[in-house]
Amino acid sequence: MQTQIDTNGLFVIIGIDLVRQESDVPVLFNYEDVEAVPMGDGVTRRALITPERVKSDCLLLDRWTIDAGATANVEVAPTDLAWLQLLQGEATINGSAGHHALTTSHVIFLPPGFAGEISSAIGTDVLFARVPKADRFDPKFGETPLDFRCVDWRVEPALSSEHDARTRIYLVTPTLFGTKAVKGEMIIYPPGTQASNHHHEGAEHFQYFISGRGTALLSEAPRPVRAGDTLYNYEFERHNFINDGDEDMVFVEYFVPAECRTVWTNPELVCAWLPTGKNIDGGKPSREIAAHSSAETVNPEGV
Repeated sequence: MQTQIDTNGLFVIIGIDLVRQESDVPVLFNYEDVEAVPMGDGVTRRALITPERVKSDCLLLDRWTIDAGATANVEVAPTDLAWLQLLQGEATINGSAGHHALTTSHVIFLPPGFAGEISSAIGTDVLFARVPKADRFDPKFGETPLDFRCVDWRVEPALSSEHDARTRIYLVTPTLFGTKAVKGEMIIYPPGTQASNHHHEGAEHFQYFISGRGTALLSEAPRPVRAGDTLYNYEFERHNFINDGDEDMVFVEYFVPAECRTVWTNPELVCAWLPTGKNIDGGKPSREIAAHSSAETVNPEGV
């Protein structure tokens, strides 16, 4: 594998041999176990999902720490797409799409070719994700220019699970961002909630745990999970989660590509997501999403 560092301190992957084994198991680790590398004055980067760590180049995930008063450069190659989400604090992003104030309620989609910088007066931690060579996952990628988008997930529709107490809020979708290369959502598990065992076909995905703690059942083997953990799941691997803590367990998860098939171990527990008619704060949502099954391979209207 060869890497180079550009003038902004960002790492660029040039080439890597990826060898996946049938015995590969999900990759689970906490960001605190990853070395923080300087990326500029007052900015550090922890490379969470890398080809070396997960033996896949579907996507890359970083956690950036931007100190109070510091600025980080953000660049997206013309062949890639990216998005970022604040984990704490506040920030502003300036660049080719103008000036935008950001909070932990925002997910920001960065189109191919985006160039700018993100700064924070009080300090912030940022999840920065990127899909390299996105045309691998969306045949129509590049046919229509994609726009910068800033989504406030607190006003997006909140959907409830048919069989348990989970809540889903879509964050990155073909409807919101105009590409089928990636889809993402936030899932909220109240204490005592357990989802049904399942696997996915046609996509790889990861979860990043925002808050709480619980147990991940990975091919029925229990593994503890907590805030700050990243869990990378390969195709066909069975998994489900239990919130056995005393506060909400919240994670974001992203699939590459967006359309995949979900197979439930017990077909009677295929999960349907039902509209609540509200956002997470109980107000009127910004749009409507109809009820749909997690087993659908084509995203329903609005997703």
